[in-house]
Amino acid sequence: MPPISSRARLAAVSALTALGAFASLGTATAAGPALNGEWAPFTRCPVDAPAMLAADGFERTPQCVVSTSASGSIKLGDTTVTTGRTNLQIGVVQNADGTSSVVAPASGALVAEPATVPGGLLGLMCPSDIFVITGICESLENSSLNKITATMESVGAPYAFDQTAGVLTDTPIIALPVRIHLENPLLGSRCYIGTAADPIVLRPENRQYPAFGMSFFRGDGTPDEAGEMSRIDLTGATQNDSTFAVPGATGCGLNIGLINAAVNAKTGLPSASGNNSLTLNDTRTHLTGLNAPGTAAPDAGKVLAENWHSAAE
Repeated sequence: MPPISSRARLAAVSALTALGAFASLGTATAAGPALNGEWAPFTRCPVDAPAMLAADGFERTPQCVVSTSASGSIKLGDTTVTTGRTNLQIGVVQNADGTSSVVAPASGALVAEPATVPGGLLGLMCPSDIFVITGICESLENSSLNKITATMESVGAPYAFDQTAGVLTDTPIIALPVRIHLENPLLGSRCYIGTAADPIVLRPENRQYPAFGMSFFRGDGTPDEAGEMSRIDLTGATQNDSTFAVPGATGCGLNIGLINAAVNAKTGLPSASGNNSLTLNDTRTHLTGLNAPGTAAPDAGKVLAENWHSAAE
C-alpha cells in the first residue's frame, strides 16, 4: 500500500468532525440555491453567519456539514412512526483547543416535510373515556378529518458536538433539540410534542463504522485534485439513540389543549428516557472546508463564503 500523503492525512483529520443524520417524521426538502459540483449537498450551510465569517483559519477553522438518512423509525412512548429521508445542515467552527462550535442556519438545522401518521386521529387518541373525545372519535369513522400529519422541527441550535464521534461507534455525535408538530383541523395549529422550553433532545450514535471517501475541488465546486477545497464522505452506517425523553403533547385542540389528555393517554406520553428510540438507516454525511489549517488565514471564513457563493448555479 502506498504511503498516505500529508494532504490525505489532513483531510482524514477533518473527517473527525463529521456527524450523522437525524430523525424527522417525513421526507426532508433541502431549501437553498442549487450549487455546482462538489458543493451540491451543502445548500443551507450558514457561510454568511457572523461566527463563520469571523473564523480566521488559525484559531478557528470553518467547515460545512450536511447529513441525510434514507429511512428509519422513531418510537415515542407507545407510538412508532416510520421516518423518511432527512436533511440536517450546520456550520462548524473548529477551535484550536480541540473544541468546536455549531452554527445553525437561520431557518433551522433540520428541514423535513410532514408525513401522515398511521391511523390518523383514531389511532392517536381513540378510544377514550373522556366524554368530549368519545364524541369526536365516533365522528371520525371514514372521515377525511381523520388524517393527521407530523413534522419534526428544530427548536434551537444543536450543541454538545463531538468532533471524533462521527467516525466512531457508540458515542453521541451531537445534541439536537426538536419538537413534533401534529397537524389536523381538530388539533388546531399549535399542537406539539415538545416545545422550545422542553424539547426532545436527540443524540444519535453510529452503530457501525461508516465507509470513508474523500475528494478535492476548486472553490466553485469543480472537481480538481489540486483544488483548494476538500470534501469528506462518510456513508452507510446505521445510527440509533434510545436515551431521549419525550414530554407530553401541548396545545392540541382549539389551541387551548382540549385534546392534550387524550393524545398523551393513547400514545403513552410523557415518556421517560429508555422507553423511546430512534433508528436511522444508511446515513450519509458530507463535510467540506479549506484543505489545511492556515489556508486563507486570516480570512478563511470569508474565503469559504466566497467559494460557496461562487458555486451557485
